[in-house]
Amino acid sequence: MNLDIGCTRLLIGKCGEQNLLRNQVAYLLATAWHESGHTMQPVRERGGETYLRGKAYYPYVGMGFVQLTWLRNYQFASKKLGVDFVANPRLLLDPTHAADIIVLGMKEGWFTGKKLADYVTLQRSDFVGARRIINGTDCASLIAGYATGYDADLKALGYGA
Repeated sequence: MNLDIGCTRLLIGKCGEQNLLRNQVAYLLATAWHESGHTMQPVRERGGETYLRGKAYYPYVGMGFVQLTWLRNYQFASKKLGVDFVANPRLLLDPTHAADIIVLGMKEGWFTGKKLADYVTLQRSDFVGARRIINGTDCASLIAGYATGYDADLKALGYGA
């Protein structure tokens, strides 16, 4: 994995501010890598405008590192961060806001009620189960593999030493 691509260093810094463990950071980075289409940049949900208009949650389509969707989630993130994502959804594409959302959201369980500490602790790294923090079990093994790579890279970097 490449710790210098896109916003990876921003994410690592935000994780450090929240005192996330190395293996928790690894899983968060793996999630961002997968959800951003391997860019490590906040992105808007794929599909043309006609396709997106057909979504039940339009205009609150997936944006950011974790593809935040639905009005209620935009409202929740707005309240938590003090930024009006409802009035200006494209603010979710700002790397700093998107980083705050993925870090706090995964740490506190904003997305599904499951949080990093439910699966990734000092004693265990259930990278497959951790997919439930974001999206059930969709691509769980694939993302777990990314997390293992990120964990080795973060260890070599000295994160959490």
